[in-house]
Amino acid sequence: MPAALADVLSPKPLDGGWGWMVVIGAHISIGFAYSTPKALSIFFKDIQEDLGASYSEIAWISSIMLAVMYAGGPVSSLLVRRFGSRPVVMMGGLMCGVSMVTASFGSSIVYLYLCIGIIGGWGLCFNLNASLTIISKYFLTKRPLANGLAMAGSPVFLCFLAPLNQFLLRHFGWRGSLLILGGMMLNCCVAGALMRPVPQPPHPGSMAPPVEVQQANITKSKGSCMKTAKTFVDLSFFKDQGFIIYLIGNVMFIFGAYAPIVFLSAYAIKQGVEEYSAAYLLSIMGFVDMFVRPGTGLVANSKWIRPRIQYLFSFAMIFNGTIHLLCPLMTTYPLLVAYAVFFGVGFGMVFALIFECLMDLMGNQRFPSAVGLVTIIECFPMLLGPPAAGLLVDIFGDYKYLFLMCGGVITTGGVFLLIMNVYNYNRLDKAKRGNSSEQNQNNTEQNQNTIENQEQESSSEAQRELMDVAQSDPAGQEETS
Repeated sequence: MPAALADVLSPKPLDGGWGWMVVIGAHISIGFAYSTPKALSIFFKDIQEDLGASYSEIAWISSIMLAVMYAGGPVSSLLVRRFGSRPVVMMGGLMCGVSMVTASFGSSIVYLYLCIGIIGGWGLCFNLNASLTIISKYFLTKRPLANGLAMAGSPVFLCFLAPLNQFLLRHFGWRGSLLILGGMMLNCCVAGALMRPVPQPPHPGSMAPPVEVQQANITKSKGSCMKTAKTFVDLSFFKDQGFIIYLIGNVMFIFGAYAPIVFLSAYAIKQGVEEYSAAYLLSIMGFVDMFVRPGTGLVANSKWIRPRIQYLFSFAMIFNGTIHLLCPLMTTYPLLVAYAVFFGVGFGMVFALIFECLMDLMGNQRFPSAVGLVTIIECFPMLLGPPAAGLLVDIFGDYKYLFLMCGGVITTGGVFLLIMNVYNYNRLDKAKRGNSSEQNQNNTEQNQNTIENQEQESSSEAQRELMDVAQSDPAGQEETS
């Protein structure tokens, strides 16, 4: 039989070669995408004093940026399908640079919402999704290693961006710092330039595909766009009880996950910590996170944890929330360093498992649709979490209440996941036992029916043999009678 159309048009991943340069580009773009909303919190105190904004108003900057970055995932995926990863990442880098440069001239908090939050959020969204997509085209057997190296950009960039931003803030102010940071983020365009498309092999006998293939490509492209648009709004997942349990716990975690990062430096400065030392707390957290994520992946992949990975995810959430509940007791710098270390452990554990648990529930085929729906829903708690925490600081004039709120919400979500997963696993085990017993009963009935049919067939064959003997020997039959 001739090769399938997909096999002819889609080459096999190279698993090396120029793919490692693509990984370097993805490391840069993903590093800026995940670390920028966190590292920008270094500037918030000075922006707040300069523009006269409240804590809740200043927290909207990171919230809008993160929400747009997650909400734009489906749009970014469609653009990557249409134009490829290279132009999308380069456009994202350009948008990030322009957003920071224009924000440096801002005179109102709403102007910063537009520049940093919306324009910068879209730029980070293009960088993130396109970088993850291009890796899957260059790697197959080495894909886990390539993804791990690319995703390591998040904690690596956070480690040096936090103290660098503090250095820039001291020497150039927040406006000059945003201007320099915008120039740095233009390196995402260079990273995008490394993501050249995978070379397509020519068809034998002709350099151009036949007309039938071109028509098939057009039809397939239109169908895939419509299918992709429907995939990200697939509401049938809400019929799955395991998905609903995961979604509730995930939303509660996202609501309280980022506010402690946004206000950690300001909280440390209020406790009397020097500014550079306060900025290094984020670097410590990112450094610990860098090693915890792959370590958690190795533990989760073991034969003892893998069948009940949802329990490990619940424990990670409870651990993370408990650390935030204890943060108000950390009043000295050594204690704050210990908090940053354990915060990095809990944060890294959760984010190492958050998508793995969804894949465990949905399976490989339904995972892309499920993760699109989850990221869209995550926008709302991500958008509201930091401003709600900042509002508590405005009302009570103390940072401890935001840590108590975030820790309480995350811990409650972890306990909810633990209890509901125990219930869900027991329900599935009972259903499995019921199905197995019913199947055994059906098999027994089928065996009995088979035996009866065989007996009937054997008796019918014996009667037919007697009749054949009688017809073949009529004289013997008359003699017998």
